[in-house]
Amino acid sequence: MTYTAKAHYAGLPENEIKRVPITVALIIGAFVAILNETLLNIALAGLIQTFHVTATTVQWLATAYMLVIGVLMPVTALLTGWFTTRQMFLGAMSLFLIGTIICGFSPSFGFLLLGRVIQAFGSGLLFPVMMNTILLIYPPEKRGAAMGTIGLVIMFAPAIGPTLSGLIVSVLSWRWLFYLVIPLAVFSIVFATYYLKNVSEVTRPKVEIPSILLSTLGFGGLVYGLGSGSEGGLPGMAFLITGVVALLLFIWRQLTIDEPILDLRTFRYPMFTLATVILILVMMTLFSTMILLPLYIQKALLLTSFDAGLILLPGGLMNGLLSPVMGKLFDKFGPRWLAIPGLFVISIVVWLFSRLTASENVLYIVILYSLLLIGMAMVIMPVSTTGLNQVPKNLYPHGTAIMNTLQQVAGGIGTALFVGIMAAGQRAYLDRSPDPADPGQVLNGLVSGMQHAFTAALIAAIVSFILSLFLRRTFGPKEEHAENELRK
Repeated sequence: MTYTAKAHYAGLPENEIKRVPITVALIIGAFVAILNETLLNIALAGLIQTFHVTATTVQWLATAYMLVIGVLMPVTALLTGWFTTRQMFLGAMSLFLIGTIICGFSPSFGFLLLGRVIQAFGSGLLFPVMMNTILLIYPPEKRGAAMGTIGLVIMFAPAIGPTLSGLIVSVLSWRWLFYLVIPLAVFSIVFATYYLKNVSEVTRPKVEIPSILLSTLGFGGLVYGLGSGSEGGLPGMAFLITGVVALLLFIWRQLTIDEPILDLRTFRYPMFTLATVILILVMMTLFSTMILLPLYIQKALLLTSFDAGLILLPGGLMNGLLSPVMGKLFDKFGPRWLAIPGLFVISIVVWLFSRLTASENVLYIVILYSLLLIGMAMVIMPVSTTGLNQVPKNLYPHGTAIMNTLQQVAGGIGTALFVGIMAAGQRAYLDRSPDPADPGQVLNGLVSGMQHAFTAALIAAIVSFILSLFLRRTFGPKEEHAENELRK
């Protein structure tokens, strides 16, 4: 049996699977979830004044969101085996809607944080089920175009998020960032109720409590410890150490039990392993750039957050618009013709970022960031599709869960690592300065720190470029062949 005959598990023959309505239902949900996540970032400064909290406290709106997703991702493979496609998607969007309503009407910061946590549960469930469904309803030779379409939405939403948020907050209350999302979430649920069909098999795997506890401690401790950064102090370091130890025990247990909640046998497939490593390095580079560049625009070029959103908008839009094109090119030519030149462009752009000064032209920044995200469009979806194409169908939920989890953790590591390098570089510059309190010296210290951070990011980009030279095109193996491989 080949991968083109997979829909029968849900009681639907292949010719009865309407791919377009299912894909549209998934895309609407993804757009709503990602848009809301990026909408809030630019409003954090206003929330500090509204709820009379510190910057450290308000950052929990982002840290808690990342923490919940980091904890939830590894168990999504287990949940996918217990619930149908419709149950997973509608449950995820319902949680997201409930969280959005709580955020919009929250009377205090505590309620707002609670709403964000519930939203994160919805988002954490949404993306794995979306990836798994695409793998099930599209054969390997057509997945590139489908993944490219999803990539359009995934990048278009964060591209317009900061600009749209700045516009809304400048005219209306921050609550409208959530009010406007409520009808979109309701529409997504209604649309999916009519058009989304069950395409996955409900296998009801064993619920392995020790693995779930170790996963929660491992990924939760790791993400929290990294997210708390230098301000975490001893508690943050304790969480980080606990996370690392629990994660090692989690890996050991998954390799020794009969029914792991996260099947690490997916790493037996070389293209999956190679693609995962490349994506980890690329995500570290991307997340760090998305943090460092707005800081540079606002602190070094002395522009507003709304200006920063406008400067970053063209790159995000180009990335989104090119994602479907890259998907079709991937289906035709495979990953090497996209990933290798894409990672070369990324490496050149990050090198140029490492040479930024305190008086760069805004148009130059727009061009560089646009080239960076064009390179990302050539890499992220093609590489992830290449890796997942080699994984057999029974490991799809585990493959998508592993990729999503490691990319989330990579984002946290990249952000903490490169921001830490920037701060250390800035301190080192000011320690050598004859007048560290001089505003000009502070500005030069910031730029020096950012140059150090982008230099470190350049190393990750170059390594990912070298690894891309070993990519090759993959098509899904037959199940009989996959089972033989697993027995070896």
